[in-house]
Amino acid sequence: MIIGGPGSGKSTLARALGARLNLPVVHMDPIYWQGDWIERDKASVMQMAKEAADAPIWVFDGNHSRSMDYRAERADTIIILDMPRWLRTWRILWRSARFYGRTRPDMGPNCPERFDRDFLAFSWNYQTDGRLRALDFVARWSGRRDTHVLRSRAEVRGFLQQL
Repeated sequence: MIIGGPGSGKSTLARALGARLNLPVVHMDPIYWQGDWIERDKASVMQMAKEAADAPIWVFDGNHSRSMDYRAERADTIIILDMPRWLRTWRILWRSARFYGRTRPDMGPNCPERFDRDFLAFSWNYQTDGRLRALDFVARWSGRRDTHVLRSRAEVRGFLQQL
């Protein structure tokens, strides 16, 4: 189970782990977005997240705090990507430019990438809000699951090399 701020590299790490370990990858974004940038209702998101987490094996990428404990119960490893704000912001801008007008492979259908001021503000504020909750979540599960806090690209590379 991989969590972290926007632009931290969750989807990239999930794909790398899935390929290396021959595991299916589940991305939270297509569960959250039904398409055309329309959010699913909260009950549907929770149901779909639970159904995906009930699969026997997976790499699950995404936050969705309401389903995190449910997913953690089924995970053997929890990883938080605690990347610096500047790196996350750069990655968001880069992927927005790279995929502009097209839907990323880890996104819901027909959700073309765009420059979104509100999303950038959300991402910027994650550092002092969501980040602390995510770190507390991992600390709470430490000892019950194999947990990793990765704070740099070098730490992510080192983690992958250890597999």
